[in-house]
Amino acid sequence: MRKLEERIMKDGLVLPGNILKVDRFINHMIDPVLFEDLANEFYEKFKDKKINKILTIEVSGIAIAYACGIRFNCPVVFAKKTSSKTLGDNCYRTEVFSFTKNRSYEVMVSKEYLDEKDHVLLIDDFLANGKALEGLIDICSQANATVEGIGILIEKVFQKGGENLRRQGYTIESLARIKGFTDDSVIFED
Repeated sequence: MRKLEERIMKDGLVLPGNILKVDRFINHMIDPVLFEDLANEFYEKFKDKKINKILTIEVSGIAIAYACGIRFNCPVVFAKKTSSKTLGDNCYRTEVFSFTKNRSYEVMVSKEYLDEKDHVLLIDDFLANGKALEGLIDICSQANATVEGIGILIEKVFQKGGENLRRQGYTIESLARIKGFTDDSVIFED
């Protein structure tokens, strides 16, 4: 999506270690007008699927998942990284490794909010190695829910997460596909 690529070029910052900082408009401060456009783009790509639930992982995926929930007119569920007294033990659980934070998290979704009747669109801000999405897919599998597709804002195609998930048969739509970085700029895939 050209509009997202232009915004990345304008406000994104390339950091050492192939990290793209987009906190000026995606994952710290949010541009709601841009997010509405991004949600509309995901809707156009997945409108023929029978999606009745959107699933993401906290924290950075929540904002775009919420915008998509409005556009698809369906509930949004997010996998929590921390347990609470209100969540209880009746949860689907899986472990997810974060390369950005260099640690593993146990993520969980209440069994109350996901089951075999659900047709799920997975939404997240980034796809690199694919570990967060693998965790969400595992949670859907535990719930016997159907994964209808995966929507990603920014995919680092030079890492193999997207390739591996596509090989497993998942439909992935990434709005910006990055094939690499130079010292201070982003190289998008055509």
